Amino acid sequence: VWSTYGRVLLQGKFWTQALNSTLISVGTTLGVVALGVCAAFVLARYSFRWKEVLYTFFTLGLLFPAGAAILPLYIMLRDLDLTNSYYGVILPQVAFQLPVTVVILRPFLMAIPGELEDAAMIDGTSRLGFFWRVALPLSRPALVTVGVLAFVTSWNAFLLPLLVLSDAGLHTLPLGVQNFSSQYTSDTAGILAFTSLAMLPALLFFTLA
Repeated sequence: VWSTYGRVLLQGKFWTQALNSTLISVGTTLGVVALGVCAAFVLARYSFRWKEVLYTFFTLGLLFPAGAAILPLYIMLRDLDLTNSYYGVILPQVAFQLPVTVVILRPFLMAIPGELEDAAMIDGTSRLGFFWRVALPLSRPALVTVGVLAFVTSWNAFLLPLLVLSDAGLHTLPLGVQNFSSQYTSDTAGILAFTSLAMLPALLFFTLA
């Protein structure tokens, strides 16, 4: 029933929540990809002491459930005056996404032949130039992969925004779904329409990417 979707879209809160979700998800994705590829490049192409220990430290992050850190994380964000702000959601999400990002990107960067780096050095580029001009373009599939994972995970995040964003004007779409379903308990069609619309942007982004 198309009128149900129209009724949901005509609500001012839906578009505000969609904008909040977009800003947080895009900010998280950019942070994850930028920091993740820098860390992965160093762990893949540089030789230094404790490199494997540092990589193991990143991989251990995969075993750490985000829910276990919610209370100390909230206290830290409160002390830093980051509650009720986009940064209070973006920064922790970037931190929690970095382990899987580094684990995915490091093998891609390690697979780039050393001869390419030697040839680039002979042509006069620096190691940073090799990173920008050779490593990043060759790692584009992996960058797209981690970007999609970060965006969809951030878009669907519920617990962290619920605890950090007490201001209704900053709520994201997952919180909007909860608020709408609580407010219109008997309106099953409206709840399902709201949920479908909230899923659509992440689904389109995932499909196109």
